[in-house]
Amino acid sequence: MGLNALLMCRDRQALRPLAAALQELGVEQKVCESSAEAMELLVHAQYSSLVLDFDLPGAVQVGKLARMATPEQRRPVLFALVGPSTPIGDTAQAGSNVVLYKPLDLEQVKCSLRAGKEFMRADRRHAPRQRIETLVYLQFGVVAMPALVLDLSEQGLALQAPEALPPVRQVPLRFVLPGTNHMVEAMGEMIWSDDSGRAGLFFSQLKPTSRKCLKNWLIKRGARKRDAVRVLLRPERMRRSSGATH
Repeated sequence: MGLNALLMCRDRQALRPLAAALQELGVEQKVCESSAEAMELLVHAQYSSLVLDFDLPGAVQVGKLARMATPEQRRPVLFALVGPSTPIGDTAQAGSNVVLYKPLDLEQVKCSLRAGKEFMRADRRHAPRQRIETLVYLQFGVVAMPALVLDLSEQGLALQAPEALPPVRQVPLRFVLPGTNHMVEAMGEMIWSDDSGRAGLFFSQLKPTSRKCLKNWLIKRGARKRDAVRVLLRPERMRRSSGATH
C-alpha cells in the first residue's frame, strides 16, 4: 500500500492547495470535517500523515489520539494548519511535526509536504494495532471525552484517554462493540486512574441487552473468565499478580 493522509478541515480555501499538493506527491487522501469523525477513522485505519486544522474544536485531542493509537515507529507525520489567532501552544501539545500557516500558498505547501514525506511510512492495514479497535465516550456533564478501549471484559474495561480523567466515582459511558452495530451503554465505576489518562472502569450498571451482546462477543473472541480480573487491574498490579502465580 502507498502513502495516505487524513485531513480534518472545513476550510475550502485551505483544502484546494492541500489536495493539489498531496495528489502531485502521490499521497492518497481522506477528508473529514469534525474531530469525532477523525477519531473514528484513526481507530480503524492507519495513516501516513495527518493534517489538522487547529481552528476546529478537538484538534488537540485528535493529535493525541493519533499518538496513542499507533506504535511509535508508525505514527503519522502531523501537519498543523493554523491561522492568525490560533494558539500555537495547541499544536505542540498535540505533537505536530510541521506547521502550515493560513492562507496557504501552494508552493510553500508542496515544499513542507515534500519535507514531511521523507518521514512518512506506507500504509500497512495488517500491521499490529491495539487489541480492541473502538472508542469509548465518557460523559462528564455536557462534555463527552473520547478514549481508546485497550481491553474489555464482561465486568468492565481498561482505557487510554488523551488526558487525565476528572476525579469522579462514576461516569456514564458508551461504545460500539467492534465488528457489530451494537451500542453498549453503561455506568462505569472508576476502579483506578493515573495522570497519563489510563483507567480501569467496572460496569456498575449495564442494560440486559448490552450484557447479552457483550457476553456473546467475548465468547466468539475466546475470552476467558480470568480475563475479567486482569482487565480491571492497574498494569503494575497485574504484573505483580501474574508474577505471584509462577
